[in-house]
Amino acid sequence: MKKLAIVGSTGSIGQNTLKVVHHLPDRFEVFALAAHSSVALLAEQIAVFQPKVVTLMETSRLDDLTRHCRERGIRLPEILTAEEGLRAIVSAPEVDVVVSGAVGAAGLLPTLAAVEAGKIVALANKESMVLAGELIRRTASRTGARIIPIDSEHSAIDQCLRSGRPEEVRRLILTASGGPFRDTPKDQLDRVTPEDALNHPTWRMGRRITIDSATLMNKGLEVIEARWLFDIPESRVDIIVHPQSIVHSMVEFTDGSVIAQLGTTDMRQPIQYALTWPDRLESSVPSIDWSTAGRLEFIPPDTGKFPCVGLAYDAIRQGGTAPAVLNAADEVAVQAFLEGRISFTDIPRLIKDSLDAHEVASEVTFETVMAADAWARRFVSGMVDHVRIRKWTSGL
Repeated sequence: MKKLAIVGSTGSIGQNTLKVVHHLPDRFEVFALAAHSSVALLAEQIAVFQPKVVTLMETSRLDDLTRHCRERGIRLPEILTAEEGLRAIVSAPEVDVVVSGAVGAAGLLPTLAAVEAGKIVALANKESMVLAGELIRRTASRTGARIIPIDSEHSAIDQCLRSGRPEEVRRLILTASGGPFRDTPKDQLDRVTPEDALNHPTWRMGRRITIDSATLMNKGLEVIEARWLFDIPESRVDIIVHPQSIVHSMVEFTDGSVIAQLGTTDMRQPIQYALTWPDRLESSVPSIDWSTAGRLEFIPPDTGKFPCVGLAYDAIRQGGTAPAVLNAADEVAVQAFLEGRISFTDIPRLIKDSLDAHEVASEVTFETVMAADAWARRFVSGMVDHVRIRKWTSGL
């Protein structure tokens, strides 16, 4: 039986992971859970899965978690807090698999700590590979850690790569739904609202990744992640828009053969694949109904309408700390858009400005990456205020 530490247990990935554990109770034991601040849901998870250890990032909610547990008669596990608690659970000798499901740059620390400890890492936090893919890959080579992606696209690539040897791979093809604005004219994008952008046509995800899907930045980040996960140059990682979201990604081999992984839009499938690797077990995910699937379309992405794709390729070509700046700028700009402080089309403008202004550090260490991340957040926050003032004065 594998023992799990689930980072981000109250988020979408964490909740779906626990559904897989519930489906396969004889295969997995939840040793540790980590959450940011959703103490009511965390208390429910403690009651059902009875972890030995829990880490709460928001220390101010510790009393609330204790109260929720006591009011429901839940036996309290050992409770740790903040970054020290995260490091402790992901490196615990009892843990076999760490599920890295935290959102954003905050996921780098537990991911890197798990890799340093030589764990199997079921990775949903793509930002870890975007910020510090070179460092994580170098560390995994030293410690023997195995990284198995949970993102549906990278899970698909991982599965397809089992069909051939690394030297036989010609290119990786990441599929994209195209988001809610695939057919929206470019000149109308400046007027879309956060509610419009959050209305994803096929997937139900967190708010940031849903906006990233609308801008196609999620595909750009996935190109960077793929470069480090699979040790392949970004020039051999392509994107194709596939509105039906049935083909999750493809690998083209040197003989022209293309292997694709297909499935329903249900995150339990890639999560279960990562947890049970290298085995495949019966899943509770429904099969595709081919009688109603209809036709499968593949369309080149409109990089003129969605410039975030090109910005991501630029960042990985620059290397060093440029991808960290790209990611941090995107996080701040997306949050500003969700708060109604900037327009949808301001997002790529602010990211480009940050990349243009940043002095890239070529050495990728935890310290240089986090310094670049902090710089980009300050820079874009200041630019957001400038955009607001400019738009307010122009409307007078």
